[in-house]
Amino acid sequence: MTIVVTGGAGFIGSNFVLDWLGALAEPVVVVDKLTYAGNLGNIAEFADDPRLRFEHCDICDGAAMARVFAAHAPRAVVHFAAETHVDRSIDDAGAFLRTNVEGTFRLLDAALGYWRGLSPVAASEFRFLHVSTDEVYGTLGPDGAPFTETHPHRPNSPYSATKAAADHLVRAWFQTYGLPVLTTNCSNNYGPRQFPEKLIPLMILNALAGKALPLYGDGCNVRDWIYVADHCAGVRRVLETGDPGEVYNLGGGQEKTNIAVVRAVCARLDEVRPRPDGKTYADQLVFVKDRPGHDRRYAIDVSKAERTLDWKPAHTFEAGIATTVDWYLANGAWVASVKTGAYRNWIARQYAGIEP
Repeated sequence: MTIVVTGGAGFIGSNFVLDWLGALAEPVVVVDKLTYAGNLGNIAEFADDPRLRFEHCDICDGAAMARVFAAHAPRAVVHFAAETHVDRSIDDAGAFLRTNVEGTFRLLDAALGYWRGLSPVAASEFRFLHVSTDEVYGTLGPDGAPFTETHPHRPNSPYSATKAAADHLVRAWFQTYGLPVLTTNCSNNYGPRQFPEKLIPLMILNALAGKALPLYGDGCNVRDWIYVADHCAGVRRVLETGDPGEVYNLGGGQEKTNIAVVRAVCARLDEVRPRPDGKTYADQLVFVKDRPGHDRRYAIDVSKAERTLDWKPAHTFEAGIATTVDWYLANGAWVASVKTGAYRNWIARQYAGIEP
């Protein structure tokens, strides 16, 4: 028995793989294209473990995906692979359409062909788990009820639109072909190994480098935050006990404004790595022009997962932030390895002329 994990060298995918191999004997096949955000160093801990197998390929290559299924005969697919950074989707929506929509289609198509060739027992046990985002639901007002699994898809960015399209494809492959699929919609993840274009690691590294900590608009956009290990535990529970065709929201129950998140990062850095001048890192905060289509608030209702899966997040935001900041401080070699020329060029272009 084995499972296939797409995007298993990325942020959430690698944390899932590490957690899986740390707790279970079942082998994992990591499928990853190794784009700028994919890094084999993320799973190097198990590089010599025979349970870890790696396939360097693109989910948009249907023939390659069919070969992966034929070679490894998985009992399940956990589909993390995606372009995920909203700012990049505004800059280049085409890459998001290709990976998130076409890639999900090609993967579903390959999975369907494989599933149809399984024995009746194996076919009944097979699962295709699609990992999505709360951003597909759109935006909420300050007093709006959290998103449930039945909330309509109303995406507002190119990224969320492509993830919404992928959600619909997955649902259609269940309704039309009977492929046993599961979908999870998670809130904002944070934790170790997150590529430093995202808010929390960007703030950590900019703070340490004495650079500006740029916040869009007034900094009061609200997100629900989930520590990545809690998300991975939720995905495992969905894979184990979720009902085919169902959607499950996975969130941390920790709504925070962006400015509160950044201040929490600064407070932890003040505690464990104080500035030489004795000032707070929060002095480096700078407000910048808001990005287009910036959703004001996300919040998701996780009562279905708690009720039907016996799952709930284990980490408070405060504990998760402390662990995350400490991980980046302790893993300077990893940070240096991901800050390539392409990364530096993106940061320079995206935040040009911003000073603390």
